[in-house]
Amino acid sequence: MADRYLVPRRLDDPELIGFWTIDEFAGLLVPFAWGILAQHIIIGTGLSVMTWFALRKAKASGAGSKLVHAAYWYLPGSFLGLKATPPSHCRLLAG
Repeated sequence: MADRYLVPRRLDDPELIGFWTIDEFAGLLVPFAWGILAQHIIIGTGLSVMTWFALRKAKASGAGSKLVHAAYWYLPGSFLGLKATPPSHCRLLAG
């Protein structure tokens, strides 16, 4: 009776597809799909592994937040859809 409900042990765990997070899985899927479509499966698999390794290293060093900051600074305001932040083209704010 006690096993009716699944209670997660840690609330901050990301969603997983197999052993990978969603962004790692997308990084694996795109080069692998290219390899299959271009009939270069070995090259696609190698690119998938290299992309996965690079994404893990980038996420560990905090490059994801740097990418979001650069997107806020250089791309149009509607790209990220942030409502509570001022537009990035306003360099001087009163207050």
